[in-house]
Order: sequence, then C-alpha cells, then structure tokens
Amino acid sequence: MALTVPTRKPPTGDLAGTPVFRVEGLWKVFGAKADRVPAEPELGSLTPAELRERTGCTAAVRDVGFDVRKGEVFVVMGLSGSGKSTLVRCLTRLIEPTAGSIAIDGEDVRAMDKARLRELRRHRAAMVFQHFGLLPHRTVLDNVAYGLEIQGVGKAERRERAAEFVTKVGLEGMEQRRPAQLSGGQRQRVGLARALAVDPEVLLFDEPFSALDPLIRRDMQEEVVRLHREESRTMVFITHDLGEALKLGDRIALMRDGRIVQLGTPEEIVGSPADDYVRDFVRDVPREQVITVRAAMRAASAEEAAKGPALSPDATVSEAIEAVARTGSPARVMDGGRCLGVVDHERLLAVVAGTEHGEGAA
Repeated sequence: MALTVPTRKPPTGDLAGTPVFRVEGLWKVFGAKADRVPAEPELGSLTPAELRERTGCTAAVRDVGFDVRKGEVFVVMGLSGSGKSTLVRCLTRLIEPTAGSIAIDGEDVRAMDKARLRELRRHRAAMVFQHFGLLPHRTVLDNVAYGLEIQGVGKAERRERAAEFVTKVGLEGMEQRRPAQLSGGQRQRVGLARALAVDPEVLLFDEPFSALDPLIRRDMQEEVVRLHREESRTMVFITHDLGEALKLGDRIALMRDGRIVQLGTPEEIVGSPADDYVRDFVRDVPREQVITVRAAMRAASAEEAAKGPALSPDATVSEAIEAVARTGSPARVMDGGRCLGVVDHERLLAVVAGTEHGEGAA
C-alpha cells in the first residue's frame, strides 16, 4: 500500500543562521574499552557484527556530524537499532558520548560540569518522551507547572504560565483532571505543554507519538506543526516513521547502523536518494506530494511568462498537476512577481515517474 504524505508546513526560522547544536565526529560505543573503537580506524570501519565479534563492543552512534539551525525542525529517523534515540540522548548527555564534540550556541556540552548540565536540561533543551512521565497524583495544571517548580519559579507565576500552555495545546477546561482521567493523546499534550512552559531554546522529541493510535498521532503531528508555525521554536524530532519525518522535517538525517547515510530536505531525500538503502526506504513515497515545482520547471517563453496559472516555487508537483489539468496550459513558477520558469504536463509526469533530471529553468 502506498504511503500517504500529508502536506508539509513551509520552513520557518533563520535556517542559514548560527546553529543551535553543532555535532562533530560523535561516537557512542557500549562495552569494555569502548574508547578503542573511535581511536582505531580499522575498528571503526567494521560492520556491527564484526565489531562485536572482534571487541565485544556495540557502536550505537558512529562518527556522526550535523548542525541544527535556529528555528528548524531537524528530524533524525531510522529503523529500530539505527542509533537515533541514543544520538538525541547524547545531545544533553543523558547518555555520555564516547568521542566527538557537541556544542550548544558554541558552548562545549561535553565540558559542562554537573551544575551547568542541569541548567542545560532544565532551561535550554527540554525532552518530550514516548512515555509521558506524568505525575499521577498531580493535576494537569500542576504537571505542566512541574518544570517551572524545579526552576524555582513562584507558585502564582508558574500556575499562570502553566495555564497559558494548557490552553495553547488545546486542553483548556481540563486543568484539574489527573492523568488517569485523560486519553493517550491528551496525556501527550500535557507532556508537550510541560516542555514548552519552561521556554526552552530547543525541544527534543524522542518518538513521542509512536504509542498513540493513528488518528491521535496525526492530531499530535498537526499540533507540533501548528506550534512550530506560531513560535518558530527549534526542534529535534526522533522517529522511525517516514511519513512523520516528511511531514514535520525541514531537514532529515536518515540513520543506519549508527551512521547518517543521508542528510537533506524531504525533497532531496525523496528526489535524490544517496544510495540503494535510501532509495528502498522512500520507494513507496508519492513523489508528487514531496517534490516541488523547482525540480520540474523549464525556461518560459515570453508568451508563457505572461499568462497561465501561477504557483510559488515551494508548490508541490501534486498542486501543479491540478493547476495544469484545470487550465490546460503550463503553470508559471512565480517568485516576487518574477517568472522563474513554467511546468507543463510532460515535465510533471516525468517527476511522478522518477525520470526527470531536475535541471530546472535556465
């Protein structure tokens, strides 16, 4: 059955600015004498099975590097055992890395003492887990206020701020309920509100919706999209679900056996897979719902540039197909009143079939 990819939000934030997180050469190896593995190139090049046989070690994260830019949703995805959850826990040293560097706003995370690390986790990078971790004896309002309480915020102020975020995640009127009185989706909303209430610089999501029913999961995905659109908050989102990654991510890092095998926009990953593994991973994705008209457009004649339906450069091929079918003429790709090119029936069908070359307009 073909994978359905919901329409993605437009990217927000300063994606070209200073990174919030910068990760370079990151390793996490479990086992005795783990430090040997990243230090010896021969060991680092072994397959997981060969490494276990030779050393008894498991390399969960292998020489990983990436930046997370301010205001973006950076998705790390992969199958079970790919290393994605270990990776996100290394960012705040919930799991201690074996080697490599991690910086938040230029500050060395691995050099932080215990006090600075507590400050990082309480104020700057908030985690949202798959298992909600709510306090069963506390009300919704007091659960949301819990992080603020740990920060030492006064009772009146923290309850006021908590109420604001209860409303923001759509739970207004449920402030006095306890977790046992909530559905799974509602409990996850409480967890999200609790993370948001401490006003973190970055939200770290570790497969937060994987235990939810499909309809509730879709609602929570839409909630994340809405909150990101409203607040432009930086997010790192871990998932094994390709549809979720394509819907939420500005950029996606696809992991396999502890390594990032491709890092790029959803369009780049679906349109230009780096290898056979990625190609197989995205095989069932409806390309027309992810690829934009930039990959299908050609140069426009003077007559074509002057008339016909107009599309933004971020419009999907699916949207372009509708416009061309409706009018029977090529659609113009317009940016600020300037015609970048046109897309026609032949070019659009080539994208759907995967035979386009993506040269774009001259």
